[in-house]
Amino acid sequence: MKILQICNKMPYPPKDGGAIATLNMSKGFVANGVDLTILSMNTKKHYFDKNLIPSTLKEKIDFIIVDVPAEIKASEALKNLLFSKIPYNAERFINENFRNELIKVLKQKTFDIIQLEGLYLMPYVDTIRDFSDAKIALRSHNVEYEIWERVAENEKNLLKKNYLKILSKRIKKFEIDYINKYDILVSITQRDLNIYNKLGNSKPAVVSMTGINIDEIDRKGIEVEYPSLFHLGALDWAPNQEGIEWFLKNVWQEIAKKHSSLKFFVAGRNAPDWLIQSIKSYKNTVYLGEVDDAYKFMKSKAVMIVPLFSGSGMRIKIIEGMALGKVIISTDIGTEGIDTQNSTNIIRANNKDEFISAIEKIIEDKSLFNNISENAKEFIAQNFENKAIISNLLKAYENLVG
Repeated sequence: MKILQICNKMPYPPKDGGAIATLNMSKGFVANGVDLTILSMNTKKHYFDKNLIPSTLKEKIDFIIVDVPAEIKASEALKNLLFSKIPYNAERFINENFRNELIKVLKQKTFDIIQLEGLYLMPYVDTIRDFSDAKIALRSHNVEYEIWERVAENEKNLLKKNYLKILSKRIKKFEIDYINKYDILVSITQRDLNIYNKLGNSKPAVVSMTGINIDEIDRKGIEVEYPSLFHLGALDWAPNQEGIEWFLKNVWQEIAKKHSSLKFFVAGRNAPDWLIQSIKSYKNTVYLGEVDDAYKFMKSKAVMIVPLFSGSGMRIKIIEGMALGKVIISTDIGTEGIDTQNSTNIIRANNKDEFISAIEKIIEDKSLFNNISENAKEFIAQNFENKAIISNLLKAYENLVG
């Protein structure tokens, strides 16, 4: 089968959830014998030198990279708000150079499936229809409007809250407008698919969770610092910023008073200055910024904190953390789409008291930590093996192509 995967940001390096979800699927395609081409935007925000993509990947995948600014500018956001009906999140990725490169690829190659990695690539559907007979798959990483709806609900600044409400309504309309313009919907969770169906999806659909390449997981060689807490994620993503701020103010401040030697490590890319200063202002916090090796960092720490109160889809970092034997303490929203068992392979906490109680239990009881750690590793091995997940998706694609 020949597949074209279209991305609005580089799938390499795999340092954030979106890149990991895309690259793991790409690897799964290749492992299942797919002839794979990736056409990707290379944005200023997530810029990566295409020459540094490992040769082991370039030998298996044909990468076509197009520089697209897609910058976030306050002046452009205001202009969009006043004069456009397309949400700013989508408008940034509509680019004539990228469209021309897409046409060039479609003229040069034939594909069975063209998979769009996310909602904001749907404006290119008409171009694909004009130049290709391939079936179009929308891989929905999230229910996009839901993320911003939740962020708006939690926002305290009234001006920003109103803007976010307008943005979430525009994104919802945009999402609805493009429903059924694909040939098949690939949802990352059953919950997300249920929402799409309520919004009007009537096309064939399949749930295909983000898998883990279990054979690439190396849990040896680094001593785990127990007890220690850490957070790893994209620090330019509003739900992560919101969650970290809440955790520091409501939970960490009290934990740090009681446990003076305990440290909270925060790692991730593109943190704004205000967030860096906020993190550093608290006792026993260690801000690391973007780490060179996310796996190495995760392996060295014990307890992953995921205080998410907005967002949608599936948190890939939770899957990776569990695969490495980390104990995850997360909200219900953080674990959406992952069929975990509370206090067995993960710990759920949704308010200040529950987070404090969960942290104190896990840092004071090493046997409990070890038990949840082992259960987490087993859960991932049984349910998230990447090659098997992609094999099931390809069966759906084969049925579609006929």
